[in-house]
Amino acid sequence: MIEHLETWRRMAIERGYVRHYGGFVLAGLCALATDTAVLAALTRGAGLSPFVARPFGIALAMIVSWLINRTITFEAAAPPSIAEFSRFAGVSVTSQIVNYGVFAALLLAMPVLMPELALLAACFVSMFVSYAGFRFGVFGAAGPRGKGNQR
Repeated sequence: MIEHLETWRRMAIERGYVRHYGGFVLAGLCALATDTAVLAALTRGAGLSPFVARPFGIALAMIVSWLINRTITFEAAAPPSIAEFSRFAGVSVTSQIVNYGVFAALLLAMPVLMPELALLAACFVSMFVSYAGFRFGVFGAAGPRGKGNQR
């Protein structure tokens, strides 16, 4: 069993899975941290409703996510462009519609739920939508790269 795990670990590193999926997780976590910090600052610090504050967090998190995904996850060779960011923004908006819908539904169904917990659940659901869109709609079918897996 240990040998199989070691073989799988080595293969994951060699084929670029660790960098690719790790980059996606890193981008998501950084975007989530940005979104959560803005949400907390605007709800607790500025007294805004979480429904009003959340779009500001989403906008800033989208920029953070784009920069990390293009450089680490998908290793985009072309320089950043408005067209690429527009495609990324389109996928992000679609994903965030799903995200915001889950977020709002949770808060409306459970008014005592902390907005940050609703945000975490909503992000988990929308991550699948965003990955598929980024991979196939923004950066081409760029997947993990490593030995024997080059584009």
